[in-house]
Amino acid sequence: MEGQPRVKASFRLGSEHYTVNVKNSGAVSEQLSSMKEESMSILKEFITKHNVPTDVPDDLVEGSSEDDEEEEIPKKSDAKSKKPKIN
Repeated sequence: MEGQPRVKASFRLGSEHYTVNVKNSGAVSEQLSSMKEESMSILKEFITKHNVPTDVPDDLVEGSSEDDEEEEIPKKSDAKSKKPKIN
């Protein structure tokens, strides 16, 4: 089975279908590494092509605008404390 890839991958992004081309030689671990590099390249091109934002939140935001008000982090003031120093 030398010379034939043991690793094959294809995936669909939206309506587009992609097949990952893997180097034909080497151990399975080398073929997996090659597949990962090729997959990342395809994903990068897809994101660039479709202008998909890179800062997508991990969790879906569900709820109303009231949730946004509760999540705000209060800013610390730059004023120094006026507590007397005890020696």
